[in-house]
Amino acid sequence: MEYKSPAYQVVSVPIEKIEPNTYNPNAVAPPEMKLLYESIKADGYTMPVVCYYDHSADKYIIVDGFHRYRVMLDHPDIFEREQGRLPVSVIDKPIDERMASTIRHNRARGSHNVDLMSNIIKELHDLGRSDAWISKHLGMDQDEILRLKQITGLAELFRDVEFGRAWKPVEVEE
Repeated sequence: MEYKSPAYQVVSVPIEKIEPNTYNPNAVAPPEMKLLYESIKADGYTMPVVCYYDHSADKYIIVDGFHRYRVMLDHPDIFEREQGRLPVSVIDKPIDERMASTIRHNRARGSHNVDLMSNIIKELHDLGRSDAWISKHLGMDQDEILRLKQITGLAELFRDVEFGRAWKPVEVEE
């Protein structure tokens, strides 16, 4: 079967069937949100929101495009013009790969909230993903992963790491 990119199969989805994911670390400052609104007002939705379709809940979970979704929720003129529907490109991937997709999309465009990024590293680790997998799929080097692990302060993130003995404690005689 020939691969066909999801962008060739965009669907029109009622906004009430779309939900944000719980892990997106991306933040957009108010001036950029205003610019996004102005862009959508002037040009329409030129890029679909990327979602995963959850069959059991009959909901589309956002992988990329949360702020485009917010524009429709926050601006009645856009909601009305678009008849409450968003263009959606659907991907069918497990949660760890959706998280990686979100990060790749975001990193290609801007910056992340460090605390939320460290939480994603923890969640991926809890899902059994190695540092090598995280590095490959999220485009991070080992130092960045280490720093994000340190932020969470959770020893469990280092449970599979073998540490060397850099020094030996000296007993002090009293």
